[in-house]
Amino acid sequence: MQNSFHLQAKARYYYRKECFNLKHIISVLVNNQAGVLSRVSGLFSRRGFNIDSLAVGTTNIPEISRMTIVVDGDDNIVDQVQKQLSKLIDVIKVVRLDAENSVSRELALIKVRADTSVRSEIMQIAEVFRANIVDISKDTLTIEISGSSKKAEAMYEMLRPFGILEDARTGLLSLERGAKTILDD
Repeated sequence: MQNSFHLQAKARYYYRKECFNLKHIISVLVNNQAGVLSRVSGLFSRRGFNIDSLAVGTTNIPEISRMTIVVDGDDNIVDQVQKQLSKLIDVIKVVRLDAENSVSRELALIKVRADTSVRSEIMQIAEVFRANIVDISKDTLTIEISGSSKKAEAMYEMLRPFGILEDARTGLLSLERGAKTILDD
């Protein structure tokens, strides 16, 4: 069994490794109508843009939904995506969020092999990441982790040697820091 110091050092290594992988976050307010998601994803598909992450949900205003889209590409490509998105029917506002001025979180559920010989080590890893054990069976643990995508990826790296059986991730959710909102400007 690895000691806690070793686990923390290994977790920091994987976390830092992920910090060099920069993505662009686009926040889109849309009318909560059937077909909007299809039009947005179709735009990306037709242009050959890959969506790394997509999270969609209604806002505190039931008629409006927010899409948080993460794309990989240079500034020119992302500018082009923003302009094309704002031309779509039912799109209210498109804003690019930068990592320094926004708060971003992701939720992941990870089911990992965990017989009695490794269970305590996996529980220590979960503790280091401040993750929660949400289900236990004879041979598995299901772990819930929320935080940055980098934190989730670092946890995945730590759990892979034990055998990840399945997982589910929400995609990134982001809001601007401070009093500013997407509707300002």
